[in-house]
Amino acid sequence: MKRSENKGIQDEVIRGKSTKSDPGTGNSEKKNAKPRSGFRVMMGLIGMVKPMLGIMLLAILMGCAGNLCASFLTIMGGFGLLSAMDLASPFPLRTAAVILIVLALARAFLRYAEQACNHYIAFKLLAQIRHKVFAALRRLAPAKLEGKERGNLISMITSDIELLEVFYAHTISPIAIAIITSIVMIIFVGNFSISFGVLALICYLLAGAVIPLINGHLGSGRGRQYRDKFGELNSVVLDNLRGMDEILQYDQGETRREQMKEKTTILSGANKRLKALETRQGAMTDFVIIAAAGVSLVMGGLQVSAGTLSFADAMIAVMAMMSSFGPVAALSSLSNNLNQTLACGNRVLDLLKEEPQVYEVENGEAFPFDSIAVDHVDFSYGKKKILSQFRARFPKGEITGILGKSGCGKSTLLKLLMRFFEVEQGQICYGETDVNQITTSDLRKHIAYVTQETFLFHDTIGNNIRLGNVGAADSEVEEAARKASLHDFVMSLPDGYDTELAELGDSLSGGERQRIGIARAFLHDPDMIFFDEPTSNLDSLNEGIILKTLREECDGKTVVLVSHRKSTMGIAREVIQM
Repeated sequence: MKRSENKGIQDEVIRGKSTKSDPGTGNSEKKNAKPRSGFRVMMGLIGMVKPMLGIMLLAILMGCAGNLCASFLTIMGGFGLLSAMDLASPFPLRTAAVILIVLALARAFLRYAEQACNHYIAFKLLAQIRHKVFAALRRLAPAKLEGKERGNLISMITSDIELLEVFYAHTISPIAIAIITSIVMIIFVGNFSISFGVLALICYLLAGAVIPLINGHLGSGRGRQYRDKFGELNSVVLDNLRGMDEILQYDQGETRREQMKEKTTILSGANKRLKALETRQGAMTDFVIIAAAGVSLVMGGLQVSAGTLSFADAMIAVMAMMSSFGPVAALSSLSNNLNQTLACGNRVLDLLKEEPQVYEVENGEAFPFDSIAVDHVDFSYGKKKILSQFRARFPKGEITGILGKSGCGKSTLLKLLMRFFEVEQGQICYGETDVNQITTSDLRKHIAYVTQETFLFHDTIGNNIRLGNVGAADSEVEEAARKASLHDFVMSLPDGYDTELAELGDSLSGGERQRIGIARAFLHDPDMIFFDEPTSNLDSLNEGIILKTLREECDGKTVVLVSHRKSTMGIAREVIQM
């Protein structure tokens, strides 16, 4: 069956169309797309609040009531002062004092309730976002993540998502609270004089909308730059920690220090520019608030002189204006950090929206244990051609070797057989079934893939081997280790299979790590095993032991053995030269 004939079936079993990109870099076409505006980022983040909309509305209600209590504390104080001066006041001094106490207590309770609701929403949503991010990473792996900077991903998973707490706890409800309380206060002061209502409207818009929007527009690119540079610095620090031995060996400490210093200087510069914007915005907001107070005083005085407004009403209107800027000032101050928050949100949304290069087949064909046919396959990493019209056949139940120098495409071929990437032209079939029609989970379940560099988790040796079969008994783990010539070494350790490994398995040699990878494959007990340079880190003696075990233990299994060493090919029935 040719690939053109399979295409219609393939589109039915995958969940969408692949986005073409450079597999080696993980850069999709979306990278050149127009970046999201701050408003679109906010709408994307707000969309995640839907499951907790009720609690969010409760937080807004509590916040509005609390802020109005704070404003009317001053206003009620004004009424009490008027009463003490024997001027017209709707509240006697004693009544005003009781209302003041009630308002103060209510303000404290409502403030606490609002913050409790907001933080409950924030931490629940952050947990959900982390789940979504990890799900996105699983969906994009391995093709789209192969060229991603690990430090940048770590920065996104940790600090970027953590900063979103500011948005959910201190941004959404304050915006709604500022709008609602501003409308209430405009109506309140407008009842004394239309001019006071218009002044309040203009000043609220300037302090709570115009200045933050201008500042947000000026700082949006700088916020994204800061988060990107922060991720780059994380990558450099991570590289330095992992490569400490090599850095010391080749006396590159000063060079790496200068590189880190350069990244830090760039990051500090970006942060300095953001702080300058924050300072400028704070000054402009304070100016608007002071100007509003001054204008309201002058306006009230003129209206009292003209006899269009009583002194008592003018006094209460001016006090209401001066006490009402809390919510809009909060909007202005939160927008200082909003540039970075929206930049973090944009990076997270980019990841969540990014399309995989290879979609998993969810409802395809069952895995057929049969021979593998590679028919006229083309594949490139970006513009670099790796395979061109490549053909090969791997018979069922036999060991086939692939021999070739580094860079000729041996490892890439195994990744294509595993469907980590899709071929550009040609076809890979298991029996008569195209690899793109096989259910991905079924394909991976029947194949063990031993890579050149075995990744070890910060866990025990036993649990690292058990990765091949998490439900395996201790006896099965030990048997797999024996097959990989690892058991004697493990038993020489004080804690045996319970020995804790250092991060990335740095406490083991390359050969020991490699044998753990081989033990995993034996424990998995698949129909097919793909070995990518399985003995590259072993000496001749251990290589001979491993190859002998492979020949004995892989009887009846289909084995593809990749190596650049001819000595490894001794157990292969057929060798393909690349």
